[in-house]
Amino acid sequence: MNPEQFAEALAEKGILLNETQLEQYATYLRLLREWNEKINLTAITEPDEVYLKHFYDSISLGFHMDFTQEEVTLCDVGAGAGFPSIPLKIAFPKLQVTIVDSLNKRITFLETLVSELGLTGVSCFHDRAETFGQNKKFRSQFDVVTARAVARLSVLSELCLPLAKKGGIFVAMKAASTEEELRDAERAIATLGGKLEEDIFFELPNDAGERHIVKIKKTKETPKTYPRKAGTPNKNPL
Repeated sequence: MNPEQFAEALAEKGILLNETQLEQYATYLRLLREWNEKINLTAITEPDEVYLKHFYDSISLGFHMDFTQEEVTLCDVGAGAGFPSIPLKIAFPKLQVTIVDSLNKRITFLETLVSELGLTGVSCFHDRAETFGQNKKFRSQFDVVTARAVARLSVLSELCLPLAKKGGIFVAMKAASTEEELRDAERAIATLGGKLEEDIFFELPNDAGERHIVKIKKTKETPKTYPRKAGTPNKNPL
């Protein structure tokens, strides 16, 4: 998927990009490839694949949620190289983005990226999701909390639901079938104050694979004991 095809595919979904936004994606690609030679950000570096499997894939969340409203707050947990939050921010400039990642080198890259792209309303934090979720400044503060293929749903629920507002949404972006994960995560989701809203299945263009967007609504406050101390959710999922 080249930049022209990328813009056309988004336009078909009602997302119209201007020249400035297209330039921002081009700069993103350049910086991603440059920095990837110094630190491990992604195994996907070919331009056509980056546009499809990183940029388009990230923005697909905007096909199913409204990010055009003023002051929608989104927290990206374990953002890595900035997916999905930075491609979403470029496409939906009003979005207010908070990024948390446990590796300081990635945060340095993201801060450089945000500066080079001229983005405002983006904050990056070097922290573990477990401690971030217990921070009163961030707990129960976000309209949308998202994570993209970083762990199993039972683990992600513990890391992400504490950050969502009551009535907010935790969204897990997955690249494979979610049926088994959803069964395994039923207890965790209920314990943490969530309720499955929908599991959206679609396929990327160009036969690039299936995707799932799992939306979990936060219907009640997460008990204060969650998330547990660093490493526990992964070692001992709910």
